Amino acid sequence: MKRKILFLGESCRADAITWMRGLKEFGNFEIITWELQTPNNSKFNRFKRILEYFFAPISIQKIIKKEKPDMVIAERTTSYGFLAALSGSKTIVIAQQGQTDLWPEDSVLYTFKKIIQKYAFKKAHLIHAWGPVMTISMKAIDVDMNKVFVLPKGIDLSLFTPSPNNSSKIEAIITRSLEPEYRHDSILMAFFILNQKGIDFSLTIVGDGTRLEFLKDLAKKLQIETKVTFTGRIPNTKLPKLLHQSNTYISMPITEGVSASLFEAMACQCYPIVSNVPGNQSWIKHRKNGQLITIDDNEQLAEELIWSFENVDYRNNAILQNRKFVEENANYNSNMKIIADKYHELLNSQSI
Repeated sequence: MKRKILFLGESCRADAITWMRGLKEFGNFEIITWELQTPNNSKFNRFKRILEYFFAPISIQKIIKKEKPDMVIAERTTSYGFLAALSGSKTIVIAQQGQTDLWPEDSVLYTFKKIIQKYAFKKAHLIHAWGPVMTISMKAIDVDMNKVFVLPKGIDLSLFTPSPNNSSKIEAIITRSLEPEYRHDSILMAFFILNQKGIDFSLTIVGDGTRLEFLKDLAKKLQIETKVTFTGRIPNTKLPKLLHQSNTYISMPITEGVSASLFEAMACQCYPIVSNVPGNQSWIKHRKNGQLITIDDNEQLAEELIWSFENVDYRNNAILQNRKFVEENANYNSNMKIIADKYHELLNSQSI
């Protein structure tokens, strides 16, 4: 008889899809899902979403009573993770998605989030830290580290294959959501500087978000719109082709957990230039296998782009190192097998 998991989280997110698919594939689990139905896209909807969240434990407990899952798993310790903690399930697994999940730091709910996160950590039987940077905040609040399991889900290396791009110009790609915290405007300013210097380039911006029209207008204002392509949202299966057509991956988030986007780029041998934050420092060492840039420092980003392109041998060596690193540390097939086995081991221990 298959063991059954109730997944609490946004089931359409790429990370969630990878997590659930791996558990089915390598653990033979049956997955059922529950998530909030109200979109968080307006003040009125945010109020409705909070109201829905308030009554969510009742809905989840009804599903548990009907479906009788063997365990509940949830993403984000401050939202669905807390709901998992309230679920009454005998086996609870939660995953911290960001560096702390306490975001944004200036939120009026910050103190409340700290309280519910602490409760979620206490009630969970297993806590996922997808990378070492996430354990720092856990240790700081005295989480029982015996419950913490550190391993990224990994990426599909049969899809994200190595394909070095030997173009004579900078062909850069960004694959992060078009939201303020990813600083696409700062990246566009850096490419404006390159354009002013007469350096040829192309820039592909993948994805969608609230800043799409603003960024398109900014590219026009900076007179680089002919060199910048906005693809909009695309299926993850089409992403490798765009990465193969690029030689440089750029990501400038102001905070970072464990970025599957970075692993995907490294697997496809795009050279990574990313923001100098702890989540990126776990994987990238400056001018060793990539470059780390101060947030919002447009001039430094422009200078480092030029440096990386002028140092061809260094860059080629770095992309070979990065592919090997991803194969050894972020292989979906091996990592998800370990995670699925860990879940079965947890369930077995809970039944004793």
